[in-house]
Amino acid sequence: MDQPTVLIISDDSDFPVVITSRWQSERKMPAFTLMSSDVCLNFDPNNFQLAIAGRIRPQALAVVMEAMDAAGKRVLFVSDDARAIQSVRDRWPGVVVVRQQENWLETLVLVAGEVLHRAAAEFHARRAEQQNTLLERQATLGRYILEMQHTLNNTLTSMLGNSELLLLEPGSLSAEARSQIETVRNMALRMHEILQRFSSLEKELRVVERQSGQETKARLHAAAV
Repeated sequence: MDQPTVLIISDDSDFPVVITSRWQSERKMPAFTLMSSDVCLNFDPNNFQLAIAGRIRPQALAVVMEAMDAAGKRVLFVSDDARAIQSVRDRWPGVVVVRQQENWLETLVLVAGEVLHRAAAEFHARRAEQQNTLLERQATLGRYILEMQHTLNNTLTSMLGNSELLLLEPGSLSAEARSQIETVRNMALRMHEILQRFSSLEKELRVVERQSGQETKARLHAAAV
């Protein structure tokens, strides 16, 4: 998530202009998507990290909030209407309310920045967890192959030995059978080469691990000195 996106939902064309103009003075400015309450139900929840709702027609407020709640999106509700604020707090406790009073723009930008920062941290944490899960699966597969290497080598040795014996007996096989046994032998040789590569990789990783440990000890020793 290089640049977060903020969805501004309002039925007043001046409302998003005020917010985006104020945000331009910040060091980091998100991308903005503007929608009215009539069309915001067609939003894609993956396209923004935060919604700011304000100056929405009273009859459309519940519809907008329900849509945001169902999508699990973070919402900041801006209003100077005490009744609307209380209604939002009662029905959607997860929505952050910003009272539209003195310095409300400063409060809005500050809170929105914190929300976006948290959303970015959660995004990176989820991606790291996914990558870690993938690495764990790959490591498990690699360990299994290494553990089974001896068994596989024995199996391949038997396949190679028997196929070579059969191919050494001239005239005992038809041309078709001989071709099939040669294929078995060649595939067994290829599998053997792959297993040898696994062994080489294991040794290389052990060397890298040992060198990394030595470098870490050297850095710790230097830091202690």
